[in-house]
Amino acid sequence: MGRHYFHLHLISDATGETLIAVSRAVAAQYEGVSSLEHVYPLVRSKGQLDKAIAAIEAAPGIVMFTLVDQDLAAHLEAACKEASVPCLSVLQPIVDLFQSYIGTSSKHRPGAQHMLNAEYFKRIEALNFTMMHDDGQQTENFEAADVVLLGVSRTSKTPTSIYLANRGVKTANIPLVPDVPLPEPLLALRNPLVVGLLASVERIVQIRENRLIALNANPDSPYVDRLLVAGELARARKLCAEHGWPVIDVTHRSIEETAAAVIDLYTIHQLKFIASS
Repeated sequence: MGRHYFHLHLISDATGETLIAVSRAVAAQYEGVSSLEHVYPLVRSKGQLDKAIAAIEAAPGIVMFTLVDQDLAAHLEAACKEASVPCLSVLQPIVDLFQSYIGTSSKHRPGAQHMLNAEYFKRIEALNFTMMHDDGQQTENFEAADVVLLGVSRTSKTPTSIYLANRGVKTANIPLVPDVPLPEPLLALRNPLVVGLLASVERIVQIRENRLIALNANPDSPYVDRLLVAGELARARKLCAEHGWPVIDVTHRSIEETAAAVIDLYTIHQLKFIASS
């Protein structure tokens, strides 16, 4: 049985990234079906929209759009109705939900979600900070972090830190290495949230063995000794308990799930910090 193809027209007054992401997420749910994407970005005039409509009429299919200009949206919907093709405003149901809850109407700004606003620069700053404070670098500056992650080797500290940075959270991380004391600045932190990342012995050993294979290193290294790994994890858990640092078991979590758990803890941490101020 061959694949079934259909035309998918994505019309946006911005880059079209939102439409592409949403449509592909839905299309992935259907096996044996693929869409032929026709993307029309930066559509902000009737002339531009009419060109897209002509293409839709030439190759009918599903039409999805994000047009905040109500006149353009109405024009497109009328044309789709005339051509008997399904048409959906992707953002409108969400806008309606927000409006019903918040009680005020939104500002109709094409491409507003892509504006270089303060939130964008906050993410860039967080990413720069995180890259400079990866793997125990510049511990003297950890007080400026929002979150500090610590854990034994191969508990996904760095990728989790980068993911958090992309959410605007300045994140530093530091490895827990056997027989290496923690730097004094870490023990004196007051503002950042410190979170310990743990995993099962089996998971850590598996990842470390793969790491050694990739590096063509000695497979009998103490780095993958199960008893030694168990000892590392026990000391890490004890350390976090002594300092009241929350821990997250990453054994069965994706990077996104771990980051979401950290953000939940950070939200609580912020509320407590505000309450104590």
